[in-house]
Amino acid sequence: MQRTLRFKRELQLLTAEPPPGITCWQHEDKTDDLRAQIVGGSGSPYEGGIFTLEIIIPERYPFEPPKISFLTPIYHPNIDSAGRICLDILKLPPKGAWRPALNISTVLTSIQLLMSEPNPDDPLMADISSEFKYNRTVFVSNARKWTEQHAMAKLQATKADSKENAIPTGGTSQKRKGEDVSRGPKKSFK
Repeated sequence: MQRTLRFKRELQLLTAEPPPGITCWQHEDKTDDLRAQIVGGSGSPYEGGIFTLEIIIPERYPFEPPKISFLTPIYHPNIDSAGRICLDILKLPPKGAWRPALNISTVLTSIQLLMSEPNPDDPLMADISSEFKYNRTVFVSNARKWTEQHAMAKLQATKADSKENAIPTGGTSQKRKGEDVSRGPKKSFK
């Protein structure tokens, strides 16, 4: 009963007054299954991207943290290829910092902050962490490519549709020379 009341209050608050750049809603009218979207932070390689997350509310919530994972692929040292997030408030003590006083809004805001400020000293992806620490320009380039490929895909599809349906204005058309961006970056996760 406590779980249901608290969960309803939190969801109402998230709907009425969401944190900036975050939206959250119930998925398919299931009471324990939410979806959220986080807009990539300004000045970060994720800027302009919209990242979707899955939030599963456990039976013992708020005494257990929600289970949150990214559905949108993201190139980040603290988020693995399965979308799992390395963040202390998503784990119970003693290894984690979850407390029943925390809520879904706080957790989503913390994830948004983690996106802007990765923690390379506690990585899930060691190779990306190493890149972040020792070759920041390559990290930013790769993260930007992933954002463009995965978190901006709808925007790109809309632009492509409008170009295909455009009325030709004369002249000849040529394909651009260069790499095929539809394949995306080749990155193996170990």
